[in-house]
Amino acid sequence: MTPALAGLALAPVPGAARAWRTAVDARQWRAGCEAAAATGGRLAALWASDDRDRAGSFTVRALLAVFEGLVCLELAVPEASPNYPELSDLFPSAARMQRAAADLLGVRAVAPDGSVRDARGWLRHGAWRADHYPLRRDAPAAGAGGNGDGRYAFVPVSGDGVHEIPVGPVHAGIIEPGHFRFSIVGERVLRLEERLGYTHKGIEKRFESMTLEQGARLAGRVSGDSTVAYAWAYAMALEAITATSPAPRALHLRALLLERERIANHLGDLGYLGNDCGLAFGFVQFWRLKEDVLRLNAEAFGHRYLMDCIVPGGVAADVTPPAATAMLAEADRLEAELRELRAIYYDHSGLQDRCINCGRLQPRTAALLGVVGLAARASGHAMDARAFPGFAPYGQLEPRIASHRNGDVAARIVVRFEEILESLRLQRRILETLPGGGTRQPLGDAPAGAPGIGWVEGWRGEVIVALESDGRGGIRRCHPHDPSWQNWPALEHAVIGNIVPDFPLINKSFNLSYAGADL
Repeated sequence: MTPALAGLALAPVPGAARAWRTAVDARQWRAGCEAAAATGGRLAALWASDDRDRAGSFTVRALLAVFEGLVCLELAVPEASPNYPELSDLFPSAARMQRAAADLLGVRAVAPDGSVRDARGWLRHGAWRADHYPLRRDAPAAGAGGNGDGRYAFVPVSGDGVHEIPVGPVHAGIIEPGHFRFSIVGERVLRLEERLGYTHKGIEKRFESMTLEQGARLAGRVSGDSTVAYAWAYAMALEAITATSPAPRALHLRALLLERERIANHLGDLGYLGNDCGLAFGFVQFWRLKEDVLRLNAEAFGHRYLMDCIVPGGVAADVTPPAATAMLAEADRLEAELRELRAIYYDHSGLQDRCINCGRLQPRTAALLGVVGLAARASGHAMDARAFPGFAPYGQLEPRIASHRNGDVAARIVVRFEEILESLRLQRRILETLPGGGTRQPLGDAPAGAPGIGWVEGWRGEVIVALESDGRGGIRRCHPHDPSWQNWPALEHAVIGNIVPDFPLINKSFNLSYAGADL
């Protein structure tokens, strides 16, 4: 264990790959995070829970990703003074997570001098009263009416020729709402500030009224384009709690579903990126290919987007020999077309002009912000939970990590192409070596308070689900964490110095989730 964390009383999280937890006091909370940051660790997630009925306090948790795996620090926060040491100076991505915890539970991150660095609400938007905290156990599930006050203190930028452009929260098409406040000189962006959280759905509260098995369906709907990743992470957490080991065939089928989700999303993004550069041909071709993948998903597994295919204990859909044959043929056809389209994208002068050095996220900035997933790999950080910790069956499949150092739109396009090709290789290997046997195991008992952690590399980045049982077959607390929490702030940095018309292109090159960061 990282030397500075070795002094903590770490206990393994049962059934979880490379995960530990420990209760800490305020001094250890801060010291542990400082030690992790100093040795290259990062903040994987931060959330709070209402444990006043059980422990007489709230609990704030920081999940740290260090060299050895995941370490969860658990800090009791008294109701009389619900403050805890803030972490945003160590991990910038903590800022919005801390603000969300304040909105949902009333616990506040404070600096050493007792001040709150950013006291603005993040999720409330006036949708509930300022004295109402939706995730407290005594809060009604129906919520409490607010005043609808939409005012927000955006950080002003002043100077000769500086002006603002507000964009959103309502956008064209069917994407979810988000507000982007640009401070610009001419067309050059000096600063971008985002305001998200317009569609708070109460998902975390809803989990607390569900059984452990019912929660699997809700987890798969946190962010619809990542249903496989969330369903697998939830199942992994529940299987850790119940000491359930899915059969090898089920694990391989889960990996097959995850790679098909990755392929479909990357194809769609490559089409959109071509379209944002004025290459309608690219949009049409890649969406034709994505549609083919989705139709085969429906034929082979019963759902275009693979919802409810992963269930606790295994999978709900097996692969028939005809479906396997169709997917192998699809992989050959898709790879041939992908290589041809890649040559067109790489040789197209218009795309090169728009994408190279556009929206650049320097490797050092990506590291400081704790960026994860595809965006991190395109900025020189070869992190991928399929390779490390390499949860089953990926230890056998040995995925190759696609990476690039330039950190611009072009690099994120390159990584997408390489990841599709690698996913096709993995799909072939899975189908050709698919183990026999069953596809679903019965779950064991879930002790009260037992924790579980699921950690899955979705197409956008790592998806984490922290789950706790109430001991009666229900969910005491479930916190799903989307990689967009870490990556939305990176978009604000990537757009600086670019022109305003390039923002849609830069934004699409990250393609972050509004829904996943608004629970």
